[in-house]
Amino acid sequence: MAFPTDTVYGIGADPFDEAAIGRLYAIKQRPMEKGIPVLLADLADLERIAAGVPDSAAALIGRFWPGPLTLILPRQPLLPAIIAPEQTVAVRIPDHDVARAFIREAGGAVAASSANRSGQPPATSGNEAWRYLDGLVAAVLDDGPSPGDLASTIVDCTGPVLRILRPGPLDAADLEIDTVGSA
Repeated sequence: MAFPTDTVYGIGADPFDEAAIGRLYAIKQRPMEKGIPVLLADLADLERIAAGVPDSAAALIGRFWPGPLTLILPRQPLLPAIIAPEQTVAVRIPDHDVARAFIREAGGAVAASSANRSGQPPATSGNEAWRYLDGLVAAVLDDGPSPGDLASTIVDCTGPVLRILRPGPLDAADLEIDTVGSA
């Protein structure tokens, strides 16, 4: 299913279902070495997905969640290995009432990526999501144009120094981070 978020439209699957995550990779034509993020409805759902939250990540969560910030954290062992090539998981809470209601109805967590094929621009409307995915999804939850046109900023919180892996709506100055890496 494709659905709106506070950044761009996403496509989601059950984060605990290995076959569903495999279908998500196939639909997106996404390389397996690029993990699939997990979107949460509420902060209380984080402990089901992340095995720990470093203090530096907790500070970012307190300032920017819900919002367009994805954090790389240690992964709970119950998540299928297919979700990411390392023992980590990308996770965020979108600042979008419809997205969070959908995620809540889906059990509080959804493995999600932008609603497009890899290499295409992200979908910023329900119509674009439907067109980009060419009937590969059963439905699109259309909430009009997305409020943004950039995918979320990704920050790796697993090392001694926070690193921005993908720039997005929040930059290093917003986050007060000195290190910018590459995804």
